[in-house]
Amino acid sequence: MKLDPLRRWEQRFGSLPLPSPLLWAVLAAAFLGFGVLMGRVAGPDAAGALAWARAPVKLIFAQAAVGGNAGSGPPTASKPPPAPEAETTPEPSPTPPATTKSTEKAAASKSSSSSSSGSSSASRQSSSGTEGTSGASPGSSGAGEGGAKAKPPAIKHVFVVMLDEQPYATAFGPASPAHYLTGTLEKQGELLVRYYAVAHEGLADGIALLSGQGPTEATAANCAIYSEVAPASAGADGQVLGQGCLYPSSTQTLMSQLAAKHLTWKAYIEGIDEGTGTPSACAHPVPGASDPSASLALGDTAPAYQTWRNPFMYFGSIAGSPACASHDVGMTTLRSDLAGEASTPSFSYIAPGPCADGSPTPCTPGKTSGMAAADAFLQKTVPQILASKAYKKDGMLAITVDNAPSGGEYADSSSCCGQPRFPNLPAPIGALAPHGGGQVGLLLLSPFIKKGGGLAQETYDHFSLLATVEQLFGLGKLGYAGLPEVKPFSASLFSGE
Repeated sequence: MKLDPLRRWEQRFGSLPLPSPLLWAVLAAAFLGFGVLMGRVAGPDAAGALAWARAPVKLIFAQAAVGGNAGSGPPTASKPPPAPEAETTPEPSPTPPATTKSTEKAAASKSSSSSSSGSSSASRQSSSGTEGTSGASPGSSGAGEGGAKAKPPAIKHVFVVMLDEQPYATAFGPASPAHYLTGTLEKQGELLVRYYAVAHEGLADGIALLSGQGPTEATAANCAIYSEVAPASAGADGQVLGQGCLYPSSTQTLMSQLAAKHLTWKAYIEGIDEGTGTPSACAHPVPGASDPSASLALGDTAPAYQTWRNPFMYFGSIAGSPACASHDVGMTTLRSDLAGEASTPSFSYIAPGPCADGSPTPCTPGKTSGMAAADAFLQKTVPQILASKAYKKDGMLAITVDNAPSGGEYADSSSCCGQPRFPNLPAPIGALAPHGGGQVGLLLLSPFIKKGGGLAQETYDHFSLLATVEQLFGLGKLGYAGLPEVKPFSASLFSGE
C-alpha cells in the first residue's frame, strides 16, 4: 500500500517536525543561485555570444565528435593545448615534416557585418572578458595556464603587407576571389581569424601600427589637408593631443625605436615613383596644403600614388628628415634590397597602390578592383619575399588589411582588446563603447611556423601587431600598444605544434 508523504516522513524521521515554508523557500533559492553560477562559469556571456554570432569568422570543428551543446558558445579549435615545454627558442623549419596541425577548416561563414553601436559594444565586452585574464580567446592555441611560458622566436626581419578596406569575409573568407592568398599562402602559415582594425580609415590604422597613436578627426578622414597636429600636448597612454595629421618630430615611432638600436627600416609604397611630377621618394604635400589624392569622388581616376597610403609621411621626424628619401621609396627597389641579407631592412612596410590595394573602389572606371586586384599584387610580390635569404633565415611576413568598410553590405566597426576611447575624436554618445575598424584578419608566415594552414582564435588588433614587432626587436611599447589588454602574438603561433 502506498503511503502518503506525511506517513513516509514519520516513518523515516519519527517526530521531527516538517521544514517550514520559509526554509523550503531558502533552500530553493540557494539551489537556483548555484545553478545560475554554474551556468555563468560554463558558458559565455550574452554579449560575447552575440558578438561571435555576428562576426564573419571561419568556423572550426574538431575532427572527432565532441560532447556538449554546439550552440552554447563560439567554436573552438580541435587541437588541444600543447603540453608545457621548457623555455627554449624554436628553430626555423622551412621544410617541415608532412604532418599538419590537427586543426582543420571544416566549415566557414560569410556574413554581413553591422557597424551599429550595439554590436561594437558586444564585441568589446566579449574581448575584454577573455583578454583581461589570459590574453587569449576561447579556442586559442596558446599554452596551458600552468605551463612554461614560451619565448618568441629569434625573428630579425619583419615584413608587413597592408591591403585596404576589406572585411574578413571577402579578404580571407571562403568566397574571397584572392585564391593565391587564401589558397596557396594560407596553407603555408597561420591565419589569425579574430584580428581587428582599430579605426576607419586606412591612414588612422597605418599611424596606429607605426606609433600606437589613436586617430585624430583628420587622420580618420585620410587627411584632406596636410596640417600639423596642434596643440600637440601630451596625454595619457603616450598620446599626442590635438587636431591635424602631421605629428611633431618629438612623437615616438617604431622607426625611431629601430634607429636607436641601430636597426633598419624601409617603406615600399607603390606608385611613389610612377606618377607624373611625383617625387621619386618621400612624397607628401607642403604642410598646410590640400591633398587631392585624399578626396577623390566616385568615378574619378586615382593617381598612381596616394599620400594617405604612406603613413610614414605623417610623422615630422621622417617627412622632414634628409634621410627620408632613402627610407621611403617605391616598389622598384624591393627586389634589389631582398637580394642580400644585409641589404634587407629589419622592418619592411609594403603598401600597394590604388589599383592593387584591395579597395572595392576601382582606381579607374572599368578596372579590376577589390581582392582580385590585390591577389595579383601578392602573386608578384610575396614570392620575392619568401625566396629572400633574410626571410628564409629569420623572417616573418604579416599580410593584413587596414580596415573593414564603414558602410555598405559588409560594414563593420567592431573592435577588441580593450579598445580605448580615442581622446582626439568626439566622445561617443552615452555609455556606448567606441567603434573600431572591424574584423579584417591577418595571415602570418614564417620559417618558424610549420606549414599546414592553421587557424588561430586569439584576439588581436593593429596595436597587437606593433607590440609584437617591438617585442621581437627588444623595444619598449609605444602608445596604445602598451595597454594591458593589448597582447603581442602568442609565441605558440611559432612553435610548430
